[in-house]
Amino acid sequence: METHLADFIRHTPAGNEAEAILRKCVHCGFCTATCPTYQLFGDELDGPRGRIYLIKQMLEGAEATERTRLHLDRCLTCRACETTCPSGVHYSRLLDIGRKVLEARLPRRGVDGALRITLKNLLPRPALFGAAMKLGQAFRPLLPTPLKAKVPPATSAGPWPRAGHARRMVALAGCAQPSMLPGINAATARVLDRLGIGLVEAEGAGCCGAVRFHLGDAAGARDDARRNIDAWWPAIEAGCEAIVMTASGCGVQVKDYGHLLREDARYAGKAARVAALTRDIAEVVTAECAPLAALLGVLPPLTLARRVACHSPCTLQHGQKIRGAVEALLQAAGFETTPMADGHLCCGSAGTYSILQPAIAGRLRENKQQALAAGAPAVIASANIGCILHLREGGATPVRHWIELLDERLGERSGQ
Repeated sequence: METHLADFIRHTPAGNEAEAILRKCVHCGFCTATCPTYQLFGDELDGPRGRIYLIKQMLEGAEATERTRLHLDRCLTCRACETTCPSGVHYSRLLDIGRKVLEARLPRRGVDGALRITLKNLLPRPALFGAAMKLGQAFRPLLPTPLKAKVPPATSAGPWPRAGHARRMVALAGCAQPSMLPGINAATARVLDRLGIGLVEAEGAGCCGAVRFHLGDAAGARDDARRNIDAWWPAIEAGCEAIVMTASGCGVQVKDYGHLLREDARYAGKAARVAALTRDIAEVVTAECAPLAALLGVLPPLTLARRVACHSPCTLQHGQKIRGAVEALLQAAGFETTPMADGHLCCGSAGTYSILQPAIAGRLRENKQQALAAGAPAVIASANIGCILHLREGGATPVRHWIELLDERLGERSGQ
């Protein structure tokens, strides 16, 4: 694609990156076939190719308009288009650049602006968000139905194994997960403990930065990244094998720390090191196939074949390019996984998208719930807290993190 960037961005790092991405696009349109919003609206501007044109025009000096904002806001950043693209167009990074330019030239106002400010100041603060969540859970029976659906009942995390293994890994607690679904990281610790790996959460680490980054606060996201790197660095220097992600949305963000902090002289090297050490929990468990097989080999068979519908979050299959690993692990544990149509399409959660674009997110959720229910599963297994909570709304089938299912299955060996 031929480009003529305007003076305000030409020869800047963002401009150089945008130009390189734009020049890869050959207008083929393959991306529209896998774009969730194009499937819903059938509008070229609600697909990747149309949005690329809108961003290109803006970077070449065209006026930033509310019409441009409408179509960029509707994008879920699911990155299905990147999986489909035969030319390797890194659409998500171009979108980040376009959204940043749009925000600078056309600041948000009114309710939309206020809501985004609230989200980026509440969600990434675990202490503040946790206190708000506890209050909501205490009064959950009295909450209106729409709000009640966003507040899961309080649950116990269960026991966390004592440290004692020579092999060690560090888990990201995150911002929302500790107060909303605390059992996920605890289940991860128990699974890894059985595999001879100790798991800890580093004090001082918090939000991965994805919330602020995707709400237009790149500087705040970089601060989140630096704080986490500082919290993890002593463990890395002490021989930590991996930084474990149990939320695929956090994983795709932390794996991008090297790019996020590439211009920071103090942190660029450390950020690259952290990104290289970051593993989704599916990658970690898959790498321990031999000890896992030994544990599974002595388990009693499931009394009834438990049918599981595996939901692969966009951040796992498109962002991190991890496909089929969860299904393979659950099958090895004795579960029956059900086939599903259109598994590549987003469920509509997409971080804060379900809050900011509830109508679109609701339509995508209904489509996904129908696809997941087609195989009559007993449970739906996902790999990201946002997707889990989103799919629970209005659904009849329980939705859980897949690591919890594996933890319970392995617990049958010792009656845990």
